[in-house]
Amino acid sequence: MGKVVLYSSVSVDGFIADENDQPGPLFDWLTSGDVPLDDSGFLKVSQPSHDYTRTYWNQIGVTIAGRHVFDLTDGWDGKPPSNVDHVVVVTHRPPPDNWNPEAPFHFVNGVEAAVAKAQTLAGDRIVEIAAGNVGGQALAAGLVDEVRMDVVPVVLGAGKRFFGPLQSQHLLEDSAEVIHGNRVLHLRYQVRR
Repeated sequence: MGKVVLYSSVSVDGFIADENDQPGPLFDWLTSGDVPLDDSGFLKVSQPSHDYTRTYWNQIGVTIAGRHVFDLTDGWDGKPPSNVDHVVVVTHRPPPDNWNPEAPFHFVNGVEAAVAKAQTLAGDRIVEIAAGNVGGQALAAGLVDEVRMDVVPVVLGAGKRFFGPLQSQHLLEDSAEVIHGNRVLHLRYQVRR
């Protein structure tokens, strides 16, 4: 099975969005360079960010997100982000009315069930968990193999935490990778077992 990675862009003080779920400048690094990151023509990053991010994105088979993120993005209009094959949504509610049952989205109750479903769908590819409450729950449950952070030079002061309301200590190994891009520092850590 592929590894499970907790990932997001994050402020220096540990937030992935402000109190109104707005990322503010956290994604500015995605338009701060001259190397296209995807086919949209909109995302352009520095060469180091491209090499790091594109390699990672190409390995992702499934993304796990909470229902809150799903609702905020309007379910990505039924198309998984970044050309990921499937999205597993952690929720206690059914899919929205008029949801296309053919869309590659799977609605699952609980983090453990979500990771199991995602690993089955992903095979040997990466299962990415969006940071925040669901990501923190997965880390607390011992389901995360790696933490990736795109640290942006901004202090938000308050908002949605990278690890959600995590209440316990979890040790990470020394950084496996540190890449400096324009307006971002890409960090990768293995979770200590």
